[in-house]
Amino acid sequence: MRRLVQLGQGEKSAIPLLLFLLIGFAAPLLAVIWFSFMPARTFSLFAAPSLANYATIFESTSYISFLWSLGLAAVTVILLALICYPVAYGIVRVFGKWAMLLTLLFTIPLFVSENIRLYGWILFLIKNGVLLGSLKSIFGLELESILFTRTAILLGMVYVYLPFMLFPMTLGISMVPSETRDAAFDLGASRWQVFREIELPLSMPGIVIGFLLTFVLAVGAIAEAKVMGGQRIIPITHDIEIAFTYAQNWPLGAALAVLLMLVVGVLVLLALRRFDLDRFLGRR
Repeated sequence: MRRLVQLGQGEKSAIPLLLFLLIGFAAPLLAVIWFSFMPARTFSLFAAPSLANYATIFESTSYISFLWSLGLAAVTVILLALICYPVAYGIVRVFGKWAMLLTLLFTIPLFVSENIRLYGWILFLIKNGVLLGSLKSIFGLELESILFTRTAILLGMVYVYLPFMLFPMTLGISMVPSETRDAAFDLGASRWQVFREIELPLSMPGIVIGFLLTFVLAVGAIAEAKVMGGQRIIPITHDIEIAFTYAQNWPLGAALAVLLMLVVGVLVLLALRRFDLDRFLGRR
């Protein structure tokens, strides 16, 4: 009887949390989904629903923006994986228990507005700016600026999302027990065998989390394309912004947002199913 009373009290204590989740997360999401079925340029949730907005999307060239967003996010994840894993591995192996504290230093730029940091890169890369101006005045080299190109967009995305890849990777590598590594070396395993059979599999949870976190954030990137790309590339988030602001077509913007959430959600679920985090985390 006492056990049942304790369970009942536990369920009651969870009610405020459930209400917060419903009001703060579920309700806005459901509102956006429902709004996507409203007629174009409607500002009410009580009109007759239809699939016209989704038909408009598939009849237009919005798929190009989707492909650009997904492609840039995928390339960003690959570049950050190649950059961050060696850095995270070196931090953990060199600094040991201080590795996480050192990694936190990489998050300091997050306290500064993203736009301000990107405009700093513009001052650095613009013609006759900090980099090219210095090369010209010191070495007499006149190079073309990479601003307002796809390369500049990728540079901005790699710079902005580096902490979101580095921190989980450092955490995952630090989870590998040093005793396991030492035992493998004592049994005659080579350095490559230890990395392939022990370090990489045991650090995979942090790697997968870094991949997914970076990809989800990078798909929604918009400032990098605007500031450093000069709108040479139009990501899907820019189309959503235009629909909600200048075009005043909230239902179309909601439909674009729902499709983006579906695409990203499906890709993330497929990745989680492929990598099987439960097995990596030792739950089964």
